[in-house]
Amino acid sequence: MATVLENKFFISEIIDRKVFMKSTIEQLGRLNDMVIVETGKLPEVTHFVVNRPYGYPSLLLPLNKLTLISETEIVFDVNGPAEYERLPADGSILLRSHVLDKKILDMDGHEVEVVYDISLDYQGGKLYVSEVDISRRRLLRRMGLRKLADWLSVQRKEDTMISWMYVQQLPEHIDTFKGQVKLNVLKENIGEIHPVDLADILEELDGEQRIAVFNQIEPEQASETLEEVEPRVLRDLIRAMGKRHAAKLINARSPAQAAAILAVLPSAEADELLPLMNKESATKVQKIIDHHDENILLFSTQKFMKLPESIKVSEVLTNFREIAQNMDVIMYVYVTDVQDTLEGVVDLRELIAAEPDQLLGEVMTDNIISLNPEDNLSDAVDMFARYDFRAIPVTDAANKLMGIVSFKHIRGIEPRLD
Repeated sequence: MATVLENKFFISEIIDRKVFMKSTIEQLGRLNDMVIVETGKLPEVTHFVVNRPYGYPSLLLPLNKLTLISETEIVFDVNGPAEYERLPADGSILLRSHVLDKKILDMDGHEVEVVYDISLDYQGGKLYVSEVDISRRRLLRRMGLRKLADWLSVQRKEDTMISWMYVQQLPEHIDTFKGQVKLNVLKENIGEIHPVDLADILEELDGEQRIAVFNQIEPEQASETLEEVEPRVLRDLIRAMGKRHAAKLINARSPAQAAAILAVLPSAEADELLPLMNKESATKVQKIIDHHDENILLFSTQKFMKLPESIKVSEVLTNFREIAQNMDVIMYVYVTDVQDTLEGVVDLRELIAAEPDQLLGEVMTDNIISLNPEDNLSDAVDMFARYDFRAIPVTDAANKLMGIVSFKHIRGIEPRLD
């Protein structure tokens, strides 16, 4: 029986590992692939494909000759390489060539993820394929970015392993295999990595690696990720993916978000992308871009609900129709003192959920995100893109409330001079 120092390991950890002959400690070559057969619930590894140097033919070594898998070497009990000089038989399923880095499809044929690694289990003298790993963390480790991968593992705890029992049997005639692993589960059952984490990954990679990773992301997720990456990386991605693809991803965002993305690009590049976007969306985006340098107060309104913290929730709700009449912003109540100092904000949903006898000061949020009077429209667009707010207050250095910028006004982009 073979000696395996770890009963569970990943294929990426042993591919290219040195392979030796037990009797003479002669190096035979390096592990290139594994042949598997699907005879039960989990596939079994039957043979190891070993590449040899200097033009020597490859070896096909059987599992029953394996004596050791360690962190540095793989050893087989064979008398010599000659009798094993052959290629895998036609129709053989090769784990690295046919499964690793291939797309995963759900049972409806939708692309879900990519097999970035494959987990192997050694039990009772047999080597089983147990799981496929769809996490970008495994990809990063394979790229040598171990520290980044370990950091990401701490930040995100999603289960990114898929049991091979959910993988449909590979085609009987492997020459018809299109490089897509198909699952017996639906796409929505597999979690996706958060765009913020994807942005962190992309920012750490070099140019070619970054594009390779980004190209594996589904369009919706890729579109969201563009908003999260830093400007330098955003420009690199846009230039690398091609204008039509970039326009499609940008067009999937709201006009304000799309304008924030295009604002990072040189004006000539942004001008090339706008005509490729949806005409209605492009018109709105162009309006935002045209007014990017205008002071934010031109887009603010004085028609908002402003109340002291001592008012009861029940009083506000009873008189809400009257209080909100003719107001531009009705989704928030802004809590101020007699000097118009902004002390807090109450979302309408929080107001409805509060106890009737509570005061506004008790239910308000006092951790307030605001714009300052020197900000321009571009700053507001960036803030709306970053936060899921429907309106943002404008306050001066003394926190005096000077106006409210509503997202619906940003979308329309007509300077408000009232």
